[in-house]
Amino acid sequence: MTLSAQDKYDQLSALLRDMESALVAFSGGVDSTLLLRAAHDALGDRAVAATGLSQTYADEEMREAKAIAVDMGVEHVMVQTMELTDPRYADNTHQRCFFCKSELYNRLIDVARERGLRQVIDGSNADDRGDFRPGMRAATQLGVRSPLQEVDLTKSEIRQLSAALGLRTWDKPAMACLSSRFGYGDPITPEKLKRVGLAESNLRQLGYRGIRVRHHGDVARLEFPPERLTEALEQAAAIVTAVKEAGYRYVALDLEGYRSGSMNEVLNARFKPGGLRRSSAV
Repeated sequence: MTLSAQDKYDQLSALLRDMESALVAFSGGVDSTLLLRAAHDALGDRAVAATGLSQTYADEEMREAKAIAVDMGVEHVMVQTMELTDPRYADNTHQRCFFCKSELYNRLIDVARERGLRQVIDGSNADDRGDFRPGMRAATQLGVRSPLQEVDLTKSEIRQLSAALGLRTWDKPAMACLSSRFGYGDPITPEKLKRVGLAESNLRQLGYRGIRVRHHGDVARLEFPPERLTEALEQAAAIVTAVKEAGYRYVALDLEGYRSGSMNEVLNARFKPGGLRRSSAV
């Protein structure tokens, strides 16, 4: 029997009630916002939101997460993470996300223990299965659960439910940590993260959403939504100024447009079940 999105949401609510209490790994994105809303409705003040405070996320994303938690009336804690001090992360191999999530989840587990919360949960959804996501392996190893995935909620269903609940994230473009803007093997540094983050922020101020600035040394390769490529060409002067203000010397427009996980396209197929799949998170 095929379940509707609402049926799955009802299952999600029941699953969360059975947990009795939970710390929600909360980024302010589409998935974790729906999960936080469901957890808050099911558990009340026994659901707490926790956001990793890191240079790998844009400041505006941190502010957005705080604002959403306040609007929901959910207790929200910021947890400092130190993944950049781990050379296994900073070296930026294809397993980078495993070390990042291990750092985050270990810290969240400590917070949950201190607060007497029984479970740490994250917003991985059903579409993430089979994709190249080393962070999910970290979650499994550390006992972090993914309720949206457990009830088989897909991204499109999550957006549908979010719209019905009036969540302002229902149509928010996919976001990912700034480290995903670098090719594997290009070391991650605070300076590079700041440059990429500022370039993307400047482009958002020009009215662009769902964009990526891919870092290639002095070159910024810009991925715009395909339907906005013509507009981007018409605004080339303003775009070049915005990106160069962030510290890039050259600005290139990727004519394929934005596609999730473009930095994963060079990975050997053996790293991904079923061949090269694009990650919906980067």
